[in-house]
Amino acid sequence: MDTVTHHGRETAFVATAGERSDETICFVHGSGTSHTVWEFQNSLSDRYDLVSLDLSGHGASDDVQADAGYATLSAYSDDLLAVVEETDATAVVGSSLGGAVTLHALLERSFEPNAAILTGTGARMGVLEDLLAWLESDFERAIEFLHEPDRLFHDPNAELLEASRERMRECGRRTTARDFRTCHRFDVRADLGEIDVPTLAVCGEYDRLTPPWYHEFLADELPDGEYVTIDDAAHLPMLERPDAFNEALDDFVASR
Repeated sequence: MDTVTHHGRETAFVATAGERSDETICFVHGSGTSHTVWEFQNSLSDRYDLVSLDLSGHGASDDVQADAGYATLSAYSDDLLAVVEETDATAVVGSSLGGAVTLHALLERSFEPNAAILTGTGARMGVLEDLLAWLESDFERAIEFLHEPDRLFHDPNAELLEASRERMRECGRRTTARDFRTCHRFDVRADLGEIDVPTLAVCGEYDRLTPPWYHEFLADELPDGEYVTIDDAAHLPMLERPDAFNEALDDFVASR
């Protein structure tokens, strides 16, 4: 892995050189996971340079002292922008919390990539109070709740389920709870009209965590927004239906 130093900490990322050097796609993971959630997007390297980072406190990146909410979003945006600058990334793909980080950077940092792709993301992402409580008091129960049907996945195989559970355990309770509380406090519904970047909202058909109407709202409110549904998937379509997800991403980025 490579690292970039900024704000007194190191952010780790993996860069894969593709055959098309004029476009570099940077992937931002969601709550309680790491860059490895993008493993099935590696096939896009025949068309693009690819970069996937670990946000602070995730994977191989240094942690940051930040309260859940705006401070954490700001710190995670620092991570994203440091990697974007280091790699000359031209498009950003954010999943769930990673989508919130992307929206925060677009709104707060004058960040203007060629394209943004948001999946499992909403302009507001309230979290069930019971889940927030379990993340503090019963981490395994929280993990199992998230892996019930039509939350993170619709109909995954056992290997995919166990790999996802293990990512969350490796990330740890403290960081995962901070992530979800940050999502819970996120709300940019009134600000979407300020974003001029072409943006695609990608939703799993059965996603109960950030339902299809969340993504329809993004597409309707963003000045240059589009929307696509991935059939037979829930919150993590890039893992559950990678071919369909990659096709949607490629079509959008190539059309910019």
